[in-house]
Amino acid sequence: MSKLEALNLSRRAILLGAAAQSALCVSGSLNGTMAAAPMLGVMRPTVYRFKLGRFEITNILDGIVIRPGPHPIFGQNHPEALVRDFARKNHLPAMQLENPYTVTLVNTGQQLVLFDTGNGEARRDANKGLLRARMAEAGYRPEQVDIVVITHGHPDHIGGLWEAGAPAFPNAQYVFGEAEFDYWKRGEAIPDRRKKNRAQFMSVAVPFAEKATFIKPGQDVVPGIQAVDAFGHSPGMLAYRFESGNSRLLLWADLTNHYVMSLMKPDWHVLFDHDKDQAVATRKRILAQVADDQMPSIGYHMPFPADGFVERSGDSFRWVPASYQFNF
Repeated sequence: MSKLEALNLSRRAILLGAAAQSALCVSGSLNGTMAAAPMLGVMRPTVYRFKLGRFEITNILDGIVIRPGPHPIFGQNHPEALVRDFARKNHLPAMQLENPYTVTLVNTGQQLVLFDTGNGEARRDANKGLLRARMAEAGYRPEQVDIVVITHGHPDHIGGLWEAGAPAFPNAQYVFGEAEFDYWKRGEAIPDRRKKNRAQFMSVAVPFAEKATFIKPGQDVVPGIQAVDAFGHSPGMLAYRFESGNSRLLLWADLTNHYVMSLMKPDWHVLFDHDKDQAVATRKRILAQVADDQMPSIGYHMPFPADGFVERSGDSFRWVPASYQFNF
């Protein structure tokens, strides 16, 4: 063996030895001989603020719930297998769904207006009923709220009206849809599955009647915030159109309960809808309007931060989440 061959052999041995030592160190690390970072679990954004003309809008995630589904919550008028297959084709679980709750605060420059109050203390757990804590994260205090607007009387919208036996928003005036308030207060033709809901409404909403304003579609809460007929999901649910400067947006409450099922299949019946046929007609009408007008929207049960656009796709629609459109 020449001196050159011996030198090359020595170099190769050194390199192979170093590689083996490195592999041993890596192998030791992967096998847990060094400390590992803990698993921290799922983490979601909970507060999102953007501008709409002169308005400042803050969406706050009151929480989420995981339910079995999508059938029979969605597609009650269709076979379960069809609904599950549709979910899989749209990259969704066929046996579970996530239902978010998004509360909206609008600062008009003169008033701080809260739309709905979330699940509240009666339904509070680690995953929902978190509006109060997250308002603080957003930089607001309950006593700063000037007006509370209730879009409709379901528990996940009225549950946060009270806290520890006192009004949760002590300085606020209240706005209810006239038809919605009358329905729950009269208590006529309440379906069995909504009787507990009616009892809750009588307990937490009716006590505010003397401090409340009752409005109809077409009337204003304050300048730039107007009620829109969205009857069907509940007997008198109202959506709200925001206008500031040249900017517009529709807060549509529970017009849709899922970003795929309710938009791509607007004629599918939804378990939570009071009048299924009226809800379908209202859903198609409003989705067509916001799509044709290219008007951004906020949906209470859309994936957080719950603001986006609607596009037509034949006889159905598609949810397009907002990105940076409102950041300027």
